[in-house]
Amino acid sequence: MDRLDELALLVAVIDAGGLAAAGRKLRRSPAAMTRALAALEERMGARLIERTTRRLAPTEAGRDLAERARRLLADYETALQAPVPDAVRGTLRITGPTVFGGRHLTPVVADFLAAHPAVQADLTLHDRNLDLIEGELHVALRIGPLADSSLLVRKLGEVRRVVVASPDYLAGRGTPLEPADLAGHDLILTTVVSASPEWRFEKQGKARAVRLEPRLRVNNVEAALAAMAAGRGIGRALSYQVAPDLAAGRLVRLLPDFEPPPLPVQLVTVGGRFMPPLVRAFLDFAAPRLERLAVLRES
Repeated sequence: MDRLDELALLVAVIDAGGLAAAGRKLRRSPAAMTRALAALEERMGARLIERTTRRLAPTEAGRDLAERARRLLADYETALQAPVPDAVRGTLRITGPTVFGGRHLTPVVADFLAAHPAVQADLTLHDRNLDLIEGELHVALRIGPLADSSLLVRKLGEVRRVVVASPDYLAGRGTPLEPADLAGHDLILTTVVSASPEWRFEKQGKARAVRLEPRLRVNNVEAALAAMAAGRGIGRALSYQVAPDLAAGRLVRLLPDFEPPPLPVQLVTVGGRFMPPLVRAFLDFAAPRLERLAVLRES
């Protein structure tokens, strides 16, 4: 029996005028009521109820404790019945990849702030996966397999690694028909994604790797995309990154039959029994909007 239950028992005994009647109200046996009352008196170091075979009456200490117990129990009930204040408030800390974050995640965050005036957001865009716990982050957008299986995951869609070049470049240098043909071309390597000068391909379940000798190495995705669109060489990017250039004809998708399996795009948060209301509200708000993005459904 916890301490609040003990106080409720004392009040019930005094109000009912007897242990048996109070026990029926609390659904406890007379023996259990007697033991609980004795334990409370032992803890208080005072006689709380005078008991005889004919009558039961509170002592002065019992009446004083019962009066304070009534106030405490009333406050407890009031606290449980009070409406929960709007918990969608505070600072939400989010991270995501630079390009996807700038193009797609930032507008969703801005719309969430417009819908919740009591919320602020810290959005960190980085092409390295930041640790949620170490960085005190609430939510991350991840592209690719997850190394931490303890994270709570909401899959949004998927993207592919695609090889692209501009029509002008291909007109002057020819179009590679298989990965081995890349050896004769100017290649652009985005080092922020991988420092290894190697591209992996797959066809009919058979994987192969092509060792590269890049003509240009760039540590920024947007700069690499600009060089590709300007006809400086063949590059590789994620499908969502080049979607506008492909749609506008500034880039052409190459070697589609050799593309490796798609990569999942996910919203993740730290697991736990209780998710903060602010985090849950953002996930419920952001996930449906991001799931509708064409760049995550057309691969």
